[in-house]
Amino acid sequence: MPSQDARPGAAETDRATLPASVAARLRELITEGELKPGARLNERALCERLGVSRTPLREAFRLLAAQGLVAIEPNRGAQVLALSEDDVRESFELMSALEALSGELACRNISDEEIVEIRALTFEMLACHARRDLPAYYRLNRRIHDCINLAARNRLLTQTYQTLNIRMQHLRFRSNYDQQKWDRACRDHAGMVEALSARDEARLVALLRTHLQHKCEAVLEALRADQQGPRNSAA
Repeated sequence: MPSQDARPGAAETDRATLPASVAARLRELITEGELKPGARLNERALCERLGVSRTPLREAFRLLAAQGLVAIEPNRGAQVLALSEDDVRESFELMSALEALSGELACRNISDEEIVEIRALTFEMLACHARRDLPAYYRLNRRIHDCINLAARNRLLTQTYQTLNIRMQHLRFRSNYDQQKWDRACRDHAGMVEALSARDEARLVALLRTHLQHKCEAVLEALRADQQGPRNSAA
């Protein structure tokens, strides 16, 4: 009996999906700060780390460049895109509007089953916060925001939201580095699920806007601290 890999088109499918898988792994490394803004992407090191050849890696770079995560320069290779303060501020301003609209429409269209799912995800996320497991917390956090967006039942809104959100994952992740700000984000989420359960549009919209504003402020503070460099311990 022929193996599954012997079916027509299997090799082509594998070649097509490998760069996407590599791009997904690189996005994760960028989001979690292992590949920092401005960092050059060493092809040899990444090929060894990810277990791939240079061809799918370079195709993955092109996918990430199209998503606004990587810059490719002729004869200089690829590097993680570094956003300016204006880029960060404008990104969060737009995302705040998209999140607010998602919340407003979700309150009108969400099902009871979806609310149960979001509540369960929130409990899991808060448990990760208690364990100080930021990567696991963030994966659940992203699922919650995605669920609210999908509950809005607006395909164009979801498309626009996902396009921008891909560019912002590392910023949203970084906004939780400060413990007090991370604690506040958890309180925000506890309020969000209650507002959603009550179909309270005004409260949920206000919470989402405040939540994104706090994240923007946290990221800008961190960027400014990076620019100033380490403080002199004798100062």
